[in-house]
Amino acid sequence: MTIIHAKQALLPAGWAQDVLVDIEEDGRIANVKNGADPDADHHVGILLPAPVNAHSHAFQRAMAGLTERRGPKATDSFWTWRQLMFRFLDRLSPDDVQAIAAFVQMEMLEAGYATNVEFHYLHHQPGGQPYDNMSEMAERIIAAASESGIGLTLLPVHYEFGGCDRRELTAGQIRFGNDIERFTAIFAGVEKALASHSHDAALGLAPHSLRAVARDNLSRLVELADGRPIHLHLAEQIAEVEEVRAAWGKRPVEWILDNAAVDEKWCMIHCTQMQPHETEALARSGAVAGLCPITESSLGDGIFDGLRWLTQGGKIAIGSDSNIRISLSEELRTLDYSQRLRDHSRAALAAPQKSTARRLLDEILDGGAQAAGRSCGRIESGRWADLMVLDDTHVDLEGRSGDTLLDCYVFAGDDRMVADVWSAGRHVVKDGQHFQRSSIERNYRAVIGRLGDVL
Repeated sequence: MTIIHAKQALLPAGWAQDVLVDIEEDGRIANVKNGADPDADHHVGILLPAPVNAHSHAFQRAMAGLTERRGPKATDSFWTWRQLMFRFLDRLSPDDVQAIAAFVQMEMLEAGYATNVEFHYLHHQPGGQPYDNMSEMAERIIAAASESGIGLTLLPVHYEFGGCDRRELTAGQIRFGNDIERFTAIFAGVEKALASHSHDAALGLAPHSLRAVARDNLSRLVELADGRPIHLHLAEQIAEVEEVRAAWGKRPVEWILDNAAVDEKWCMIHCTQMQPHETEALARSGAVAGLCPITESSLGDGIFDGLRWLTQGGKIAIGSDSNIRISLSEELRTLDYSQRLRDHSRAALAAPQKSTARRLLDEILDGGAQAAGRSCGRIESGRWADLMVLDDTHVDLEGRSGDTLLDCYVFAGDDRMVADVWSAGRHVVKDGQHFQRSSIERNYRAVIGRLGDVL
């Protein structure tokens, strides 16, 4: 049993003082009560549930900063960035991917996330030939999670076509590609590998996008998921919306709602190109919107209609997607500021009884747990002990309490306020630093040094 004493803690009923949290050896919270215990194992300042990072392509972290030059054309876009990404990934070996993923997961933990939902589509060798072990690359993500100690929900991605017309994959996409039979075999291999990993790991499934998956295979993928989380890129780019509408007669959100039984098992990633009626209908379906505000800003995706979505009872989760920057506080700040800029408002996502940061944190805790298929997001008995601590000695938190603590963290501070993180009871960040930082960083530096400025 591990016992944490917190001066302040955010519990399901709200803020509480002098809170004791007992954690069982299996990583679940055994008991939460008020009181002081001088013999507690850990004495902390501000104890919060640690959220899920709901969307990541780990390997793209090694590209950070390499795509900020304009190409030969007068404009640059998501689509030109994607071509650079394809060129980059052709250089990566399984060892590289493991080292990069471990570094990404370490940075997530140091930013306050306790779980990585990995949208994993890099399956094969350069040239598209499967590895002898077809789940080799997914198993490298699992191995990285064993190094970092992060909670893991792994989403093998089905990616078959280069567009709605079923055109063949390009050279850059060929490492992703599978027909439904080979993907089913990969999925089975990942399921077996996860079974021998940490007991809090989970499996889901991801049709990459409507562009990349055959319409008649979507129902087979839902059946294969068998009640597990299903994630899908949806309505991210204008060109994507136009392609789906031209080929299938409806916009992506309209088509998916009409042709799939969308419910709380689904997480729709980005959703930055939705019309008001689509936003309202998708919010009411029970699906989570997986938002990645830093990446969506970087790629010029557009602005998610957060105010309308939340008004309709929609759930949201936060992810770091391309991992160009891994910062929980900045993701939340960027999300809220995008709403302010669009609507010429302030505190756009605050609620009558909750400040902006408090509402955003509550929303992503709930939505992230749902998207990950993980019993977390609250400091209460029976949940995984996914916990983060803010340093109450930080100058920007001096004299603050309650929701104001969170507002100062998100809008005046940054992730340097994160002091400690537990993932399913594993104490992986102490005094702001991951317990394996030196070895994980050393391995990552070796990969980056070998790759160099490849773009």
